[in-house]
Amino acid sequence: MGTVTIGVSIAVPEPHGSQLQQLRAGFGDAAAHGIPTHVTLLPPTGVETDDLPAVEAHLREVAASGRPFPMRLRGTGTFRPLSPVVFVQVVEGAEACTWLQKQVRDASGPVARELPFPYHPHVTVAHGIEEAAMDRAFEELADYEAEWPCTGFALYEQGADGVWRKLREFTFGSSVIPPQGGPADRGSVSAR
Repeated sequence: MGTVTIGVSIAVPEPHGSQLQQLRAGFGDAAAHGIPTHVTLLPPTGVETDDLPAVEAHLREVAASGRPFPMRLRGTGTFRPLSPVVFVQVVEGAEACTWLQKQVRDASGPVARELPFPYHPHVTVAHGIEEAAMDRAFEELADYEAEWPCTGFALYEQGADGVWRKLREFTFGSSVIPPQGGPADRGSVSAR
């Protein structure tokens, strides 16, 4: 039936997601509007269309074993000169992201794969653009901060147009998503 390119990631919620996407576009990154703002758990990976139900079943199992955790972004970093990327750093939740991506890529699962670089959770804000624009992204977002309770992750598919679209969300530990928003909600997230 053919192959599709999928990815698994934690979406950066609103208003932060749109804000970072607009900033990324403003730095001149043409891919910004086709890529929802996220923390990658599985980078772009080709799979057979017929294997998608097995991938979804695997991701349901991973999500069922996960628990909500606080995510906090602060400041910038870069992979230059190895890779032309500027990112916002994950300063809280990185260990949980690292555990999750290992579970997603588990050798016994349908999307087992090695990574070309060591895993480093981050939110890309500039990729493959002019050096001066990369420097500007690094400097302008140096004081950026955002936080939210992470309650799950999602499976995305890249369309022929290069745009990534959400196929399905996977909630940690249960199908109930706790309320999100105000300060009273922080730190009181329950899995069940």
